[in-house]
Amino acid sequence: MPNDEEKQLLDNIIGGYTPKPAELSRFIDHTILKPNINEKDVIKACDESIRYNFKSLCVPPCYVELAKKRLGNSNTKVISVVSFPFGYSLPETKKKEARALYDLGIDELDIVTNISMIKSKKFNYIEKEIKLLKEAIKIPLKIIVETCYLDRSEKEAICHILLKYNIGYIKTSTGFGPKGAEIEDIKLFKSILDDKIKIKASGGIRDFELCVKMIRAGASRIGSSSSVNIVGKMDVA
Repeated sequence: MPNDEEKQLLDNIIGGYTPKPAELSRFIDHTILKPNINEKDVIKACDESIRYNFKSLCVPPCYVELAKKRLGNSNTKVISVVSFPFGYSLPETKKKEARALYDLGIDELDIVTNISMIKSKKFNYIEKEIKLLKEAIKIPLKIIVETCYLDRSEKEAICHILLKYNIGYIKTSTGFGPKGAEIEDIKLFKSILDDKIKIKASGGIRDFELCVKMIRAGASRIGSSSSVNIVGKMDVA
């Protein structure tokens, strides 16, 4: 969750302040999840995260230990993913995967919910999944809902489930769907969730201006694999 200084900055951006790139970096989850990455790519992403002071780095589960070691005592948290990118794993399997990552010292988890069950209106199934994860893991959870596949009623339904279980964040996208984050979805989530659950905008966010628009619409975290390009003009020694 944002500290007091970051919360004040967030409020200022919502109020019309245009942040410096170095300020915006504290709301960005730098992301490296493409299937063709290698260990050198992950090390590079760790070093970028330290250099640009990103809020966190999101890595595949197999690179959590490397990222934890490389980031050391920096300000950047380590995030990983569960049932990525399709969310089809059984709830019990997701729980075990989440627990294994928790035991490795992960700071936050981004978990793909079962979109097929949402589309099938099997909301009891989704509740079971969320309840299991919430009970098993005592760190911030971000539930990825892949908004591009959902209609408005389905988006509203998942919001109410997350509210019931007091989940930390709703996240718009894996970045692997046909569309990513959209302003209208952020506004819809904000209208239902208010400040009770945070919003992570992710998928297709590649420039500074869009980041700021997402924050003003209601997002408090941005996920991007283009993070360096977004804040790359910042003056770093």
